Amino acid sequence: MTLSLIIGAVWVILATITALLPMRRQYIPGVSLLIAAPVLICWIGWDIGWQWAALATFALLSMFRRPLLYFARRGLGLPVTRPSEDA
Repeated sequence: MTLSLIIGAVWVILATITALLPMRRQYIPGVSLLIAAPVLICWIGWDIGWQWAALATFALLSMFRRPLLYFARRGLGLPVTRPSEDA
């Protein structure tokens, strides 16, 4: 197993732990994981092939669909709503 896959597995575990946190505590670790993801996906693609990088990209889009939609709407100038603090 390559180092990129080991770090990818650790990334998945950290993302799962972050998802279990209350919403107000998810922002900093979530954004950190979101920023680190493209670098990790490129590294996985470089080590073991573009097919695995494509699979990792789809997994990332599935896990972070709400934050990515939020940033896309904000970037396009569309109205955005923040999640409630009760969630």
